[in-house]
Amino acid sequence: MELEIRDNRILEIFDADSKIEVVGSGFEFTEGPLWDHNNQSLIFSDMPGNKMRKWTQSGGIESYRDPSNMANGNAYDNLGRLVSCEHATSRVTLTEKDGEIKILASHFEGKELNSPNDIIVSKKGVIYFTDPTFGRMEYYGVLRECELEVRGVYMIDNNGQISLLADDFDQPNGLCFSDDESKLFVNDSMKNHIRVFDINADGTLKGGAVWATLESDGDGVPDGMKIDTGGNMYCCGPGGIHILDSNATSLGVIEIPEPAANFTWGESDMKSLFITASSSLFKLRVKIPGRLAY
Repeated sequence: MELEIRDNRILEIFDADSKIEVVGSGFEFTEGPLWDHNNQSLIFSDMPGNKMRKWTQSGGIESYRDPSNMANGNAYDNLGRLVSCEHATSRVTLTEKDGEIKILASHFEGKELNSPNDIIVSKKGVIYFTDPTFGRMEYYGVLRECELEVRGVYMIDNNGQISLLADDFDQPNGLCFSDDESKLFVNDSMKNHIRVFDINADGTLKGGAVWATLESDGDGVPDGMKIDTGGNMYCCGPGGIHILDSNATSLGVIEIPEPAANFTWGESDMKSLFITASSSLFKLRVKIPGRLAY
């Protein structure tokens, strides 16, 4: 592993001589990794391949869903059910425990969503997702015109009502909550920055100031984003995965062999960082664990 150290506190998170392991390769474009702690397995998307795959230590890489409607981001709700963003259909879907797939969102005010991209679920069961236009481009989705004029951040409340929360993004992408879920962080791939919003009691947002700008050489844009149990922000960006403290101070960058799109923590101690990066799935051991998905 190559580690760009900007603040020595990053050595409390990583060993500088840690090795990145190749878990799988030969994919088209990997995304949406999600750890299932009950079954000790990882699922992830391969958008252009129109598949979702599963990894276990004993079984390696297996097929999980084929076809997947070019699924991108994935999350678990509070009952451990899978919610997914589909590029090819512009839908957010929920998979019941018996395998039945239900549509949670596909349109806003009568117009088809662009291409739901990344998704998270609060402890209250409220769903937040970003809706850029990447899934209406060739290779990453199905080439077609947009019906909506905005590229927004949306909420699906406990009654299934969809609301537009922010409409002033260029291309909203990764999103995550603060530790106490009082704030929502959302990055903008084209502007190379992360914004922060306060979450109101009804789940809506206020604010939206720029919290951090990701600066580094190398390929990649702001994408997958999560906070570990130590309060450190990880965000995919130019050159690899950027690590910031709770005050937005950059601690450094993990340089990944391929442009990184997303990541999650897994295995029994939640100290294995699984990274989806272009054609490969990587694993890197860390010192501070990540958070369980549900």
